[in-house]
Amino acid sequence: MKLLKFLIGLCLGLLILILPLSQWQVSDLEPLQTLAVQLDGRKKPLDTVAREQVTQIHGSTHYRQDNGEVEDYFPTYLSLWFNQRDWNQEPFILFSYRPLKEQVGLDPERKYFSFQELISSDLPRIFNSAKQKESQGLDLTRDEREALTVADRMTLMVNIVGNDNLPLIPHPSDIKGKWVGFEAGETYYQPAQMVPIRETYQSMKVIYGEETENLGAMGSNLGTALRELSPEVYPAPELLQREVNFSALHFFGKAWKLYILAFLAMVFGLWFQQLDFYWGAIGIFVAGLGIQSYGFIARMTIAGRPPVTNMYESVVWVAFGVAAVALLFELIYRAKYYLLAAAPLAAASLVLADSLPAILDPSIKPLVPVLRDNFWLSIHVPTITLSYASFALAMGLGHIILGYYLFAPRARDKITSLSRLNYRVLQVGVLLLTTGVILGGIWAHFAWGRFWGWDPKETWALIALLSYLVPLHGRLVGWLSNFGMGVASVVCFNSVIMAWYGVNFVLGQGLHSYGFGTGGSELIIASLVGVDLLFVLAATVRHKGWFAKSESAVSQSPQV
Repeated sequence: MKLLKFLIGLCLGLLILILPLSQWQVSDLEPLQTLAVQLDGRKKPLDTVAREQVTQIHGSTHYRQDNGEVEDYFPTYLSLWFNQRDWNQEPFILFSYRPLKEQVGLDPERKYFSFQELISSDLPRIFNSAKQKESQGLDLTRDEREALTVADRMTLMVNIVGNDNLPLIPHPSDIKGKWVGFEAGETYYQPAQMVPIRETYQSMKVIYGEETENLGAMGSNLGTALRELSPEVYPAPELLQREVNFSALHFFGKAWKLYILAFLAMVFGLWFQQLDFYWGAIGIFVAGLGIQSYGFIARMTIAGRPPVTNMYESVVWVAFGVAAVALLFELIYRAKYYLLAAAPLAAASLVLADSLPAILDPSIKPLVPVLRDNFWLSIHVPTITLSYASFALAMGLGHIILGYYLFAPRARDKITSLSRLNYRVLQVGVLLLTTGVILGGIWAHFAWGRFWGWDPKETWALIALLSYLVPLHGRLVGWLSNFGMGVASVVCFNSVIMAWYGVNFVLGQGLHSYGFGTGGSELIIASLVGVDLLFVLAATVRHKGWFAKSESAVSQSPQV
């Protein structure tokens, strides 16, 4: 019976992977999607270029036009590329940082602006000032960094519209050689070879938006002609199609749905214990973890490196780590609460990665020089982020423990059991973080010539480690009770948030600049932290019985 329930859960995961059936339908524009482009240091399908660049400018893969019609990223990109609309007036550029909008005289309530609106505002003045400071090596303010980000979006849009120099023409012989656009193609090939290709391209521009089926056929002919120019250099069709499929199937988006289903199944099983949904929930959870793992392998194959080099990848990796560590502990202890704590955390991480592409950039880009050592990259960064995953799991268990103290303080046996489970996870997290810090120091010695330099990232990693070492040692010597450890596992996670998110998006300084970004919602993060601390305070008030003398004798403990 257990095996049957487990298999049912796995089959549900397979069903989520297959649905919707529309994702398997071949688009009329598919021949265009698989055209190879050499951009950002690698060769990738035009579909990926479209997805990345539309997302970078607009912050979403969909564009809602003034008439209410929603357009997907690929038709939007083609319209930009073929210059089929007055894009100078389209409110397409994302500008979400409210203080800067107010400063440059734009409507703070709006999220999207046209190129004309932005260039006519006071934004260029701030942008020019920021560029001058940047050239002098001076630190930039948050407003200046945001201005540079918006300016980058404007520049990218200008470079796309009507661009006849998109590098679609492969190098004749060198697999690492530079590709060129249609206009420069005759520097590599004879006019007789290039003229039909340019004519096909110009015909595509003319018929776009009117004859989609013919456009697909012409795109197929164009792809064949480009491949025949240099068959040894042009990427294999299956490689280009694999990357298109990776984006279309959206593995990480399917994984978080399964994590939510696993969580609901586990809650239902705990609520109606006679029905015993435990192994069914495990099956669904394993299916989600399997789909996410496959997505990781696919992304790693496409990138040719471990997928842990930017904030997006680290968030997805932490979601994977939370799920994997929880499943390991769950299979060892059959505690049920590991899965209960991990599933919403893994789902929330993947939802954030899925819904904030302008902040958590999902594009695959070349590595900065310091990251080009795949050995250290493969062990240091995953170790650090797995420690974050362990601490996140402990934080989830801490919330469950404090929830018992708040709503069921007499369930002492359950609280004691959960505290033991939580303590084991904290030990794993400290071990991983200690190892990661040491490995990072060794890597820094080879990359930067010093083991430790008090860089903000290094400093906050050390602060996070000390934040967890203190309660673990306090528990060992008897200073902290079950309640104290529950509070510590929740509160100490704020040091991880600072080391992981704060250094990248708030401080934005240091040698780890390859991980920095803008557009981070500090107010939202601060609000969530504030609400969480209020929850801890409520549990503390309940446990100490500060406002209910009759309960203090029951819930108060001689320990902290």
